[in-house]
Amino acid sequence: MVKGLKFWKMHGLGNDYIVIDNTDNKIRSHNLGELAKILCQRRFSVGADGLLLACNSNVAEVKMRIFNPDGSEAEMCGNGIRCLAKFCYENGIAKKETFAVETLAGIKHVRLSTVKGEVESVKVDMGEPLFDRKAIPMLGEGECINEELKVNDEIFKVTCLSVGNPHCVIFVDDLASVPLEKVGPKIEHHEKFPKRVNVEFVQVLSPKEIKVRVWERGVGETTACGTGACASVAAGHILGKTEKKVKVNLLGGSLKVYYDERLFMEGPAVKVFAGELF
Repeated sequence: MVKGLKFWKMHGLGNDYIVIDNTDNKIRSHNLGELAKILCQRRFSVGADGLLLACNSNVAEVKMRIFNPDGSEAEMCGNGIRCLAKFCYENGIAKKETFAVETLAGIKHVRLSTVKGEVESVKVDMGEPLFDRKAIPMLGEGECINEELKVNDEIFKVTCLSVGNPHCVIFVDDLASVPLEKVGPKIEHHEKFPKRVNVEFVQVLSPKEIKVRVWERGVGETTACGTGACASVAAGHILGKTEKKVKVNLLGGSLKVYYDERLFMEGPAVKVFAGELF
C-alpha cells in the first residue's frame, strides 16, 4: 500500500468508488489490481465497488482506469466515469465543463452540469452499442437477440451486447421474484462468455420507464450500473419494449438514458469524503 496517498470516496446512485489522482504515476500499473483488492474490502479497509484512477492520456484530457474488488480491470463503467469526471473537474485535472476521457472501451465525452464550481450531474456519450457476439465477446456467430440461454436446468431469454463492456439482458415480469444472488454468478461465469459478463434483469413499467437489478462482473449485485442501464435500454428498444428516452430505476436511484444509434446517459456523481491512506 502507498502510504500518504490521498483519495476521494464517491458514489453514483450508491455504486461507490475510491478515486485517486495518479497523473504523477505514484502507483505503478503492476500494483493496481492488488491495491484494489486491499482498498475495496468492506469493514477491513475503505470499502468500495471499485477503484478508479485518473491517469495521463495522450489522446484525451484524462485516462480512466477502473479495477474491481477482485483485482480485475474493467473496460468501462458508467457510474464510475461520472464520478471520475467530477473528481477531475473539481481537482483541476480537467479545466472545462466538456472534455474527453480515454477508457479501455475507447474515448468517451462528458458534459458537466455545475453550480458554483461543483459538479451536480454528468451526461456521458456512451457510444454505439454492439450486438455482434465477437464484440461482446460471446461464443457463436452473429447477434444474440432474445435467444435461449441454458443455465443448469433453467432457460433464460437473453439479449447480449457490448456497451464498452459485456452485458446479458433478461426481461422479466416481476423483478422482485428474481433470485439474483443465485443466478447472477452462474450467468456471469457461463461458458458462453469468455471474459465473463454483467447481468441485468429488467422489468418494463412503461415504454418510457424500466426497473433494473444488476449483477456486476467481478463485484456482485450493485445498487446501480451506468453501462447496465444503457444496455437495458438498448436491448429494450431492439425488442420493441421501450422508446428512445427512458427513465431507468435502479436500487440506488434513477438515470436518464437516450438511445438513437448512440447511447447517452445522465445522472449524479457525489463526493462522500476525502481521505488519506496510512
